[in-house]
Amino acid sequence: MGIISLITGWPGPSGYGSATTAEQVTAGIDASDLTVVITGGASGIGLETSRVLALRGAHVIIAARNMEAAKEAKQNIIKNNQNAKVDLLQLDLSCLKSVKAFADNFLALNLPLNILINNAGIMFCPYQLSQDGIEMQFATNHLGHFYLTKLLLDKLKSTASATGIEGRIVNLSSVAHLHTYKEGIRFDAINDKDSYSDKLAYGQSKLANLLHANELSRILKEEGANVTVNSVHPGLIMTNLMRHSLNFMRIMNLLTYVLWKNVPQGAATTCYVAVHPDMKGVSGKYFLDCNEWPASDFARDPKLAKKLWDYSNHLLDSLLQHT
Repeated sequence: MGIISLITGWPGPSGYGSATTAEQVTAGIDASDLTVVITGGASGIGLETSRVLALRGAHVIIAARNMEAAKEAKQNIIKNNQNAKVDLLQLDLSCLKSVKAFADNFLALNLPLNILINNAGIMFCPYQLSQDGIEMQFATNHLGHFYLTKLLLDKLKSTASATGIEGRIVNLSSVAHLHTYKEGIRFDAINDKDSYSDKLAYGQSKLANLLHANELSRILKEEGANVTVNSVHPGLIMTNLMRHSLNFMRIMNLLTYVLWKNVPQGAATTCYVAVHPDMKGVSGKYFLDCNEWPASDFARDPKLAKKLWDYSNHLLDSLLQHT
């Protein structure tokens, strides 16, 4: 795999490449015994992931902040697939109360949970703090998903144990994890406004997604749990995620147009890692274009992963005491 594969779409070792679509990568897969929670599943590549997994028979629970958009997304999925099993639950990842409410509401449904796709995110937004007082990109992209995964982990493990079907957690990271602050994660300056960079803060949050996945994968392997955790870079796709920096991204698109994907291609790697049989037993890896890819040195640093894990737990404990 290399730049030539990215440009040409030639397949890598998995048999798939940058030109592969989500429907192609899931062709022939029966997901009718799977229940999937996907954050941000009502728009962009999240919606395409929801649509394709529902097409393959999965029961898809879309976790969305905007319920009107989620209702419209559900209608569009069902319009083209009347047998689709899609449910909606509200979730605002930037608010810990909302994350807890979502988890409580989902668990009250008494459904199994086979797959958790931490897909939602924000990108390049101006400096602001979440309701809980944390820099918004770190709060939404990392901490909200960290807390959600923590709340749903026992359900994932118990479902895997009861059914014998491997549970899977997929974190959507980004190649942007390479472009972060010089120390990787600014543990002592998460909320520092004066030195804030929207691009570096995004990269930091995407690095955190990778580190979270890697440390959780290590813990689950030690426990012997039948649940895998992997990270993916979906590719460069022009979606509403880029609403805070449209001019910048349009220039990037113009300069690097051969590397950009459409939405069906952008959802392919997520779907591959979530349901493809070749992913059985694979954990703690980073995937791009449906193939394993080397992440940054920061992302592969187990000490940094453990430090972020502990930091995130301490931060959660501190914030939850005040909610």
